[in-house]
Amino acid sequence: MAKEIERKYLVKDTDWQALAEGTVYRQGYLSTVKERTVRVRTIDDNGYLTVKGITVGATRAEYEYEIPAEDANRMLDDLCERPIIEKKRYVIGYEGLTWEVDEFGGENHGLVVAEVELSDENQAIALPDWIGEEVTGDPKYFNSNLIKHPYSKW
Repeated sequence: MAKEIERKYLVKDTDWQALAEGTVYRQGYLSTVKERTVRVRTIDDNGYLTVKGITVGATRAEYEYEIPAEDANRMLDDLCERPIIEKKRYVIGYEGLTWEVDEFGGENHGLVVAEVELSDENQAIALPDWIGEEVTGDPKYFNSNLIKHPYSKW
């Protein structure tokens, strides 16, 4: 079984923007029940289908499969719950780890979060200066919940 172990943080300034170029992501959800989410995503010209289990601490089961981009776009346009998540992702290396900073657009415009994947839930990490409050356990920051309660409506 594939596992995802990640910690999520708010981003407190814009110093990170000079460290990487962003890639446009478009993603939607076919299922957003607590026990499992099924996500469709496009990244550039690639499509992906991802199934994730319930989060326990900072860990959850994750299965991801590449699918034709045309299929992913059709699912995003015709089948996914609304609104679609629009974001630009920046990948930044820091102290031996890879940080993914998501700058949201659309109905979640103004929200910027950073995630770091870990090999162990108790792994010690150095935080970049631009990292703010940890929100790993706060479900309102889950992408699957941002379609139900977009940041612009908080």
